[in-house]
Amino acid sequence: MEKATFAGGCFWCMVKPFDSWDGIHKVTSGYMGGHIDNPTYEDVKKGTSGHLEVVEIQYDPSIFPYKELLQIFWQQIDPTDAGGQFQDRGESYKSAIFVHTEEQRKLAEQSKEQLAASGKFSKPIVTEIRDAKTFFEAEDYHQDFYKKSPDHYKEDRVQSGRDEFIDKHWK
Repeated sequence: MEKATFAGGCFWCMVKPFDSWDGIHKVTSGYMGGHIDNPTYEDVKKGTSGHLEVVEIQYDPSIFPYKELLQIFWQQIDPTDAGGQFQDRGESYKSAIFVHTEEQRKLAEQSKEQLAASGKFSKPIVTEIRDAKTFFEAEDYHQDFYKKSPDHYKEDRVQSGRDEFIDKHWK
């Protein structure tokens, strides 16, 4: 098993796209990148902890390669938005790829360059590529939110504008 960690705004919206593929063993909502230990959701939401909302994906690279995880990631976010993602604004909702290995860094940088060169977006790609740090698992009520509260999840996605953006740029 290997780990991949992505920040794409609200972690509720980032679990489902990765959760149902062969080779993906677990997708966990959490926090990464900040300066305090054991942050709570409230700490992160205030924007003072330095943490981003992330999903940590445990996967088997022989079944589901990291390159494919990157493709899914890019198609869930607005990579040109430095101020957050969709309706979720602020530091904790910025997009980022947290790399665990040099191979992941190389592939992440290549995929970012390819997206920038594609002409798909008129603005620069601002998603950061950062070194992975300690992952802090989010509170239990955040885990598998799309399964626990499907109506709230669907409503949140519609209100956020995420699905409209995805349809416009990726469908």
